[in-house]
Amino acid sequence: MNFPATRMRRLRRTDAIRSLVRETHLHPGAFIYPLFICPGEGVRKEISSMPGCFNLSIDEAVKEAEACAALGIGGLLLFGLPAEKDEQATGAWAADGIVQTALRAFKSNRKLDSLVQIADVCLCEYTSHGHCGIVARDGDHYEIENDSSVALIAKTAASLAAAGADIVAPSDMMDGRIAAIREALDADGHQQTPILSYASKFASAFYGPFREAADSAPQFGDRRSYQMDGANLREAMREIELDIVEGADMLLMKPAMPYLDVIREARQRFDLPMGAYQVSGEFSMLHAAFQRGWLEPERAMMESLLSIRRAGADFIVTYFAKDAAKLLG
Repeated sequence: MNFPATRMRRLRRTDAIRSLVRETHLHPGAFIYPLFICPGEGVRKEISSMPGCFNLSIDEAVKEAEACAALGIGGLLLFGLPAEKDEQATGAWAADGIVQTALRAFKSNRKLDSLVQIADVCLCEYTSHGHCGIVARDGDHYEIENDSSVALIAKTAASLAAAGADIVAPSDMMDGRIAAIREALDADGHQQTPILSYASKFASAFYGPFREAADSAPQFGDRRSYQMDGANLREAMREIELDIVEGADMLLMKPAMPYLDVIREARQRFDLPMGAYQVSGEFSMLHAAFQRGWLEPERAMMESLLSIRRAGADFIVTYFAKDAAKLLG
């Protein structure tokens, strides 16, 4: 039987050859690990829907951050659970807010110098109603106000930068937020603080476990009037273009695996550094399969991360960061 001269399997024969010709690579420095910071001391409360993830008091979060630094992980994405909530999301922008306090603790610890400290900028964890902005009510009708919400979001970003955030990451999807944040940062002397914009954040069913972790589920309605419709790819590109024009330095796509086509399209069109967020539902869905023996944990975890990198993400926000870094170590 005659074979062609080209045999594709020649370069698959051994681990060493496969490694040599591998096109897409993972490394711990490209992982961002989310942390959920809560009040108290010595608190390490496991999130029931996210195995191995915890709500952490600041002292425990420091220990977790030290472990991440030792593994070579690139950075942290910080979320806060305030002691109290109100309709103005006061805890989001207060100088002594939970994330602001955590940032100061992290910045005073030299063991954490290798970690980029990214502060999520949103109001949903801090509002009594769980929405990402100010709610205007008229009887049974309600609307999430855009411009008044943007004013508080910009104030929050400036507060987080003042507390030591290396990067601020607005995740609210309000119109005009990037320009407002850039103006607020510059006015406060934080011209060097980059903005990582959740430039195309979709109204996804895959956020469910996060809402337990961050205690941020809306008390009424949903977020479809401000987060994107999952059917719209062209609209996502418009959102990204607008954020770049307004001054975004980096882009973050969310979710990741159900939207790999959006990541790929954005990578082909735009030159900014771009990450993707492998969200809580993606993580928990895989863990459910692991627990039932349906998927091989290490292989499925790494394959999921490779798919996101292959689609075009420069870095990945993932709850698998520590486990993946250990395998790559």
